[in-house]
Amino acid sequence: MAVAMTSFLLGSVTVMSSFAGRDLQMTNAEITWMNAASSLSSGALLLFFGSIADLFGRKSMFISSMFLFAIFNLAAGFAKSGLTLDILNGILGIWSASAVPPAQGMLGVIYEKPSKRKNKVFGCFSAGNPLGFVFGSIFSGLATQLFNWRASFWLLAIVYLAVTIVAGFTVPTDGTVKAPLNEETVKRLDLPGTAMTIVGIGMFCAALSLGGDAPDGWKTPYVLVLLILGIVLIIAFVFWEIHYPYAMIDMRIWKDRDFSLLLTILSCGFLGFPVLSFWLALYFQTALGYSSLNTGVHMLPMAVVGLLANLVAALILHKVSNKLLMGIGALAYLFSFILAAVQRYGDSYWAFSFPALCLCVIGADFQFNVANMYVISSMPPSRQSIAGSLFQTLTRLCTAVGYGIATAIFNAVETDPATSGYYANNPVEPYAAAFWFSAGSAALGILFVPWLKIGTQGHKGDKGRLVESRASEIRQFHEGEVEKGGEKDG
Repeated sequence: MAVAMTSFLLGSVTVMSSFAGRDLQMTNAEITWMNAASSLSSGALLLFFGSIADLFGRKSMFISSMFLFAIFNLAAGFAKSGLTLDILNGILGIWSASAVPPAQGMLGVIYEKPSKRKNKVFGCFSAGNPLGFVFGSIFSGLATQLFNWRASFWLLAIVYLAVTIVAGFTVPTDGTVKAPLNEETVKRLDLPGTAMTIVGIGMFCAALSLGGDAPDGWKTPYVLVLLILGIVLIIAFVFWEIHYPYAMIDMRIWKDRDFSLLLTILSCGFLGFPVLSFWLALYFQTALGYSSLNTGVHMLPMAVVGLLANLVAALILHKVSNKLLMGIGALAYLFSFILAAVQRYGDSYWAFSFPALCLCVIGADFQFNVANMYVISSMPPSRQSIAGSLFQTLTRLCTAVGYGIATAIFNAVETDPATSGYYANNPVEPYAAAFWFSAGSAALGILFVPWLKIGTQGHKGDKGRLVESRASEIRQFHEGEVEKGGEKDG
């Protein structure tokens, strides 16, 4: 339920976004930011909360995060303007960010060594994504149909209040050593790095989504200022993490070839994955006139296939080359986005949208499971929350950036539609433009797959990347000593 928080919210907002937008007279950018705000805030703060969880303990942080998530869902249901709703969704992203690191950290400590059982455990954990989306979309669809869009947030509040109570009695005590609150631990929180992440990515994504609605478009001064400052702060964050002695991310980890390639491939897919689910649902509601419940039902294949994909991945990670699974995921993404992009108004749902929804979750879940297991196995027990945070941060920031770019493309095409050609006078054109962006991003990810060298994970004798890298360092040390004629130092 912790990892499902973001997808629960995403599923809810996806099926009722047009209804809230109509009721509160929201612009395209404001409607998009209902989802983008939560992805941005959670992505920007995950590493920070991962540090807090590793330093000060996980159970209390885990339970309090879900309680606050319930409270602010209650508040979101009373929003009177689009801006207020966007801000509250951003705050909901904060609480989802503070719940995932302690949850994943506790599992990482309990299942420290790679194994078939660990694959299954994290497969179940990852299943929170499709489960959250399906229950979020179906429950939200029912609540909106029976009452109104506000009831969707109130229902989420009730669900997570109940989960908080259950968690208080069932979550195991965190046995890791807690750090005292002093100057040293404050330095380890890397507050300057956190600030640069939040402000930099926030400005960058805001510029992308606001550019289309600004008075002078992309030439509007505040859009240019936000874009330039955002890029500068993101670059500054990278340099800061390289030189700061208490950096949230040890930048040396990127020297691991497979680690860097896995996260690059995953990022290319996740730039397009949320774009497909959000804009396809918006197309169902606005162009085809579907109700919120009908929209949720049409999005249901994502959840069903997502559960099956997680199950298959958990059972075969230790048997099948993970390079092959990443390649299958990348191709599934590409075919999914192309199918969504080539459909036109009036085309069959079963010929285009249905297979697109099925394929995109195969891509997401295969790549999610492979990369997640690799990242978790690359960090020691004391850094398991940071390990989970690094992975979750990347996917959510890609989601926020993807929304920003797709919104800019959508607005540009909607303002100047084609008068001839394949999409001439067709209401699907701006949606298709967003899907073509997703396809281009997925195609870029495919190019990196051949360079992977990763095999299976969790097989018998697999000790994890951390142990293997330490053994490699020792071998290299011994070889150097022998070449110099020195003695081997045990």
